[in-house]
Order: sequence, then C-alpha cells, then structure tokens
Amino acid sequence: MTRVDAAIAIVVRGGKVLVCQRKDDDTFGGFWEFPGGKQEPGESLEQCLARELREELNIAARPTSALPPIIHDYPEALVRLHPFLCEHESGEPEMLECQAARWIAPLELRDYRFPPANESLIEQIIAELAITE
Repeated sequence: MTRVDAAIAIVVRGGKVLVCQRKDDDTFGGFWEFPGGKQEPGESLEQCLARELREELNIAARPTSALPPIIHDYPEALVRLHPFLCEHESGEPEMLECQAARWIAPLELRDYRFPPANESLIEQIIAELAITE
C-alpha cells in the first residue's frame, strides 16, 4: 500500500479563499480543490507547500496555522492531507496546473464539488475562518 503525504494550502486574501478547478482529463476532473501536492523526499511540509504554490499558480503564501491531518483511504493509496491556513503574500494566480482559480467566500465552499477527502476539511475551514473574521 502506497502512503502519500500531501500539503494543502488554504490561501486566504481579504476574507476569501482560493480554490482551483482540476483539469478535465485529471483524476477527479472538473472537481475543485485547494492548491497543494505530494511531499517529496527530504522536503518539509512547508517547503512542499511553497513549491506547489509556485508550480501550480505562481503565487506565494505564508502558512499561519496547521489544521489536523486528514487521512483518506483510496483504493490505490493511503493519503494523508496536511492542510495549512495561509496568508496570500504575492502574485495573481496563473492557471499553470489547473483550468480555473477563484477567490470565494468560505461559506461558498459548500457550493463547489470537491473530492471526497475534502468534505470534513471544508466544514473545518468554514469554522476556522468564522473565528478569525
């Protein structure tokens, strides 16, 4: 069984959250997700986050807090998602690895279709961001 660790960025700017739409020919094509990706050997989760944001969207964001990891058992791999709340620092999102990107209000997250592993995370984000408002 493959184990995958992935860092996910919940990038916040002016009270809005950045979401990206997966390319149609990807796994979960057309679904929405938070930017991030697989941790590479010898890389910290924070380094992974910075690299993925640069590769996928060409933006920079600073992690402000880590949320509890989410473990999701897919048929082909055990995935551990490490979500970080991040503050947007620079750059406008460019569609390097996705087909669309939007800044949306936290409550609007419920209106977008995310892969199954994200469901509990969405409610957590809504709760977290309601506290900081």
